[in-house]
Amino acid sequence: MIAETVCSAVAAAGLGIAAVTAYRKRFLMAVRLTAYSLVPLGLVMTGAVEWAAETAFSPMAWAGFGVLGGAWLLFMTSRAVERRTGGPRKERKAARAAQREAVAPAASAPSLGAAPATRQAARPVAKPRKAEQGEDFSDIEAILKKHGI
Repeated sequence: MIAETVCSAVAAAGLGIAAVTAYRKRFLMAVRLTAYSLVPLGLVMTGAVEWAAETAFSPMAWAGFGVLGGAWLLFMTSRAVERRTGGPRKERKAARAAQREAVAPAASAPSLGAAPATRQAARPVAKPRKAEQGEDFSDIEAILKKHGI
């Protein structure tokens, strides 16, 4: 009963402010204020305020909200664990099999994901000879010929 009275008073006050705003020739703002003012009145007329008041003071409703919150918490926890572990068992097996098939059997160690230190140790750094220190563009010429340039 009190909530309905308060909502009706808020609606009446809002409509009064909207009328003053329209008198000042700010019609767009007056229309918005009218719309906002009619919302509490509409809630009272539909019975939503009465329902909310009954729900707010009902222990059964609060228990229901608690159950819904617990269900949501369990659902989100299971989703987080699933993301962290990589999904169900069948999906993890399929992902491992796809990862093994993604690399060619005769692939070199760097394409298999060897550690950077291992890659550097596996490839000796070639020091240029004094004869090659001149202008040797054979590699560049081969790349240009490959691309038809």
